[in-house]
Amino acid sequence: MKTPFFRQTWSMSAVMLNMFGQAMILSYTSSLLPALNHPDSPIKTDLHTSSWLGSILAVAGLPGFLLSSLTMAIYGRRITHLVMILPAVAGWVIIYFAQDIPTLMLGRALGGFSSSATVSLGAIVIGEYTSPKYRGVYLYLKNASVCMGAMCMHFMSRHLEWRTCALVALIPLIGALIITYTWPESPAWLVSKGQYERSQKAFYYLRGNTTESHKEFEDTANAQKAKISKIKIRLSYWGQVMNFFRKFTQKDFLKPLTIMLLATMVLEMSGRHVFPAYALHIMADITGEKTQSFFYALAIDFTITSSAVFASILVKIMNRRTLLFSTGFAAVGVLMSVCLYLFLASRDILPSDKNWVPISLLVVYFIFANLGCAPIPLALVGEVFPLAHRGVGSALSGIWISICFGAGLLSTPYLLVTIKAYGFFAVYGSIMGVSLLILYFIMPETKDRTLQEIENYFCCGKFANDVDDDEEAKKTMIGE
Repeated sequence: MKTPFFRQTWSMSAVMLNMFGQAMILSYTSSLLPALNHPDSPIKTDLHTSSWLGSILAVAGLPGFLLSSLTMAIYGRRITHLVMILPAVAGWVIIYFAQDIPTLMLGRALGGFSSSATVSLGAIVIGEYTSPKYRGVYLYLKNASVCMGAMCMHFMSRHLEWRTCALVALIPLIGALIITYTWPESPAWLVSKGQYERSQKAFYYLRGNTTESHKEFEDTANAQKAKISKIKIRLSYWGQVMNFFRKFTQKDFLKPLTIMLLATMVLEMSGRHVFPAYALHIMADITGEKTQSFFYALAIDFTITSSAVFASILVKIMNRRTLLFSTGFAAVGVLMSVCLYLFLASRDILPSDKNWVPISLLVVYFIFANLGCAPIPLALVGEVFPLAHRGVGSALSGIWISICFGAGLLSTPYLLVTIKAYGFFAVYGSIMGVSLLILYFIMPETKDRTLQEIENYFCCGKFANDVDDDEEAKKTMIGE
């Protein structure tokens, strides 16, 4: 007999496979750019074009985030996840047959659209489909899947031709499509549409028919019934438009949004997306030669993946806040040490031939960064936004992720040329440190909390079990 844990794991395996495949899209520049820059390449490129082949993902990601948020609000999570993977499949096929730069750009753009459309959606799906005691593990495994995908692409880039890499990268995406087809619809989305019977059936299918699951479903259903009733009574069409803008005056929307904006800065400044895309370039700049940069990059890939998998276990033991801030501030300190060493070595104050020193420090840095700075921000998008704000919140978070993502990918080649690796690390470390410091004062602990309890926190300022007057809490939650 299939247990709820098995059903949740089966459903979430589609998210993991998709994230694995999307990471291959991000890391594909490690295979594509060296091949295009080779003197014998039939498709010629330059520094400007190369930077756009990497950063086009972020430009295409803006409509991806917006369309995904709109589609999942109207048609549900299952259909949206299916549809949003298809552009990536088409993109790889186009890249395989590409004979010029514009065609490659089109393929990369479709991949970027799909990556952005599914990154927030994947976190929301995990939040809504899984129980609180497993949610953190699945969210962390989502990050580990990204690390594995990047490592796989870097490895393939050494042994396979870039067109062959494009074909291989189709496999996890096709697997994700097949598994997603077997999903039930999200219980949270169904209840937000007033389909309580379907929602209850899907919820018990995923979570099991237990006292604990009964309580969680009833809490969510009762809260959403109150909100749906209020909207039906008071809001016309124009009222709904005004309600959208009114979100920007509501603390249960603004505080989660602020947390996500800062968490995104921590995510991007940790090198989460930049390093997979430009690993070989960064390592070549640090070591001063290209022949061994692949092996250095692969070693760090293995370190990142291993620490991400370990973090999936650690999250069951430690609180989110403790894990994020202890490893985050430690990561900033190590990154600044790398920066200082490389700067002094460039001035011949320290020996410049001891590459093992900055490489070892980077290994330590990526261990710390992938224990907290990379996975927790991506997990928060699936946890912090109340159900009524989840679509808009994920869209705005996605736009901000695309802006930071694109700025990072577009600027990295120029930063490495102008201010070198030590300046690059100094900029990223400083921004990450400031963002972590602000987050320390505003981010709540979400470990083992239901999504409804987290929603109550942002509405009431306290978690449900800390509220003295439950009726007052409910009134605040529905805006009375």
